[in-house]
Amino acid sequence: MNNKKADLAGPGIGKYEDLINVLPKEYNSLLDPKETQQAITQLKRFIEDGLCKELNLMRVEVPLIVDVESGFNDYLDRDGSRTPVQFHISNDYDKNPVDAQVVQAATKWKRFSLKEFNMEPGEGVITDMRAVRKDYFLDHDHSSYVDQWDWERVITADQRNLNFLTDIVKKIWKVLKVSEKFIQDQFPKLKTDKYPDLPEDITFLHAEEILDMYPDLPRKERETAILQKYPAVFIYGIGWTLKDGYPHEMRAADYDDWVTETVSKDGKPMHGLNGDILVWNPVTKRRHELSSMGIRVNPETLKQQLEMTGQLDMLKMPYHQMIMNNEIPLSIGGGIGQSRTVMYLLKKAHLGEVSVTVWPKILKDMCKDKNIFVLE
Repeated sequence: MNNKKADLAGPGIGKYEDLINVLPKEYNSLLDPKETQQAITQLKRFIEDGLCKELNLMRVEVPLIVDVESGFNDYLDRDGSRTPVQFHISNDYDKNPVDAQVVQAATKWKRFSLKEFNMEPGEGVITDMRAVRKDYFLDHDHSSYVDQWDWERVITADQRNLNFLTDIVKKIWKVLKVSEKFIQDQFPKLKTDKYPDLPEDITFLHAEEILDMYPDLPRKERETAILQKYPAVFIYGIGWTLKDGYPHEMRAADYDDWVTETVSKDGKPMHGLNGDILVWNPVTKRRHELSSMGIRVNPETLKQQLEMTGQLDMLKMPYHQMIMNNEIPLSIGGGIGQSRTVMYLLKKAHLGEVSVTVWPKILKDMCKDKNIFVLE
């Protein structure tokens, strides 16, 4: 398989023979299991409150399951390789059945909820989103159980630009930095010379610029290389096909806008009004994704992206019809990984130290040998 094609196949390392070398040697958690649980509770509350304040968001309830016919579920990519868990509810002896899916993310539902809750421009929602993604390779920072702060905010047409996206990312980064200081004040053991803090500022780069810098490296290795130079980056334009013939990463065609033309700081034409927040993890010594976000598609870019990906038949779905008919607001939104963020700020080596889910025995045995306490 082509090296770059393999890199786009899905998240995770891919082999447990490789993972054993990724898990850190001589690891000792800075917090014991009891302290860890106390820190998780305080940190999650603090971050959510901070996001609500900085982005003007209101906390709302979010579905765990959605109707298949609604089109609300998130397919995460454009090739259909990561499918949701689906089940049949017979209901009334199959007289009034429902086919349902467990959500993979609340991306589309959130945008619909902006209308449901009568949100005005500058207002938005935040959710404690729980999802199941059954097609992940289970490693140190990917699990089938996903928890995110999924948020969405109403915007105006003139805010559909790179400057507005950048300002929102800076607000999120401010929350993460303040949260880091907060949790270190509560648990001073987390302040250590062994692991550096988040940098004060996040660096903004286009996926196209990073490819120009590292033309011979596949996507994950490009991210690893750039994080050696800038330990926190926001990569614009996730989903647009780059000049090597591949997108930086596969991105679904019906939520983020990755097709709109933009311009880099040095005047080069670029694409995409979305991106990812990535940091260098000093514990695992690997790239660490914290958030995926973007300005959402409008009727024109939805149709264009569906056409480019051969998915125009999706326009028949209720959710997509609402966009095409301007029945739901223009918006910006994203998902911030709760366990991913907590894992990073608590200086943990494995997602299983802060999140309770299922892991294969081979991985649990590896963690035990490496002195990593995985929650059961």
